[in-house]
Amino acid sequence: MENLANYQNLKESAQEVYNNINSVFSPVLQAKITFPAEGFNHIIFKNARSERERPSQILRFKLLPLAKRLIEISTTHQEYEEISREFIVKKYKKKVRENKSVKYWGIIAIIDKRKIKVIVRKIGDNGSLHFWSVIPTWTTNKYRDARFFTTMKGCPEED
Repeated sequence: MENLANYQNLKESAQEVYNNINSVFSPVLQAKITFPAEGFNHIIFKNARSERERPSQILRFKLLPLAKRLIEISTTHQEYEEISREFIVKKYKKKVRENKSVKYWGIIAIIDKRKIKVIVRKIGDNGSLHFWSVIPTWTTNKYRDARFFTTMKGCPEED
């Protein structure tokens, strides 16, 4: 029970921090990045039906201030991916399925001795850039003396 109470406190304080961010200017994308409710929900849920594990959520809650700072100071992005996804939208008072391009930018850096990746997303050509996720670390694979960084581990939609 104590862990659940601690989780609730962390979640509420992270929600407050997140709500106070509003938007941040990104030098690398030369645009304002908004922090909508769906970004915070994505920290809690992988998709509409499954919640992330509590330790993963707690780690992401604690990384939110670093994510904001990384967006503000980063002058390069390390990853970019564009996919086409189906959305249900209203047109002429009817719900219809429509394909839209979804663009993801991954900004990776070490801040305060923590490796983090922030994902910024844009839906469609007219959509706004918005915070999508913060990921605690990335995978490093060693092969003899060389190091390989797997930068797109998994799916940016879920990370």
